[in-house]
This record gives sequence, C-alpha cells and structure tokens, in this order.
Amino acid sequence: MGYQVLIDDNFHYQDESERVKHGVFATSEEAVAACRSIVDGYLTDTFRPGMTADALFESYTLFDEDPFIATEGPEDAHVKFPAWDYARQRCSEIAMD
Repeated sequence: MGYQVLIDDNFHYQDESERVKHGVFATSEEAVAACRSIVDGYLTDTFRPGMTADALFESYTLFDEDPFIATEGPEDAHVKFPAWDYARQRCSEIAMD
C-alpha cells in the first residue's frame, strides 16, 4: 500500500490532462511532507519583501501546483492534504502581515 502524491495545475483548474504524478510514499506522513514541500517551494520563491499574505495566496491559487494525496483503499480515505488551506496559513506566516 502506498500514498501517491498527484499535482494539479492551478493555472489549468480542473483539467486532469495537466495532472502530474509526483511520487508514491510508504507513509501518509511522508506524502504530507512532500505536499508541504511543493507548496512551500512556490511560496518562498515567489514572496518578495512588502508582499501581503493575500497577494501571495492569490498568486498561489492562480499559478502554482495543487498537490493532493491519492490513497488505494477506503480505510485510507481520511488522509487528506488541503493544499489551499495550508498555503493560506503559510502565506500569513511568510508575509507576517
């Protein structure tokens, strides 16, 4: 059993043909860490001094990758990664406004 991280492209919202397979992880913790790393990479690369959390979040939701975890069985359905919620939290921490 594995936890597959897939990435949708926010710029091509709901276009599954733009979906990318990032990798399969042995544990849910590893999969969540991979998702966080994807989001954090964009946010830290995009942030500029003086940028507000709202502007950073808007950039993320318009242009970045939206990682999520696909599980194999219904017993794993509880493993979720709400990328936009995580991004909103991180934007506030990064921009500190």
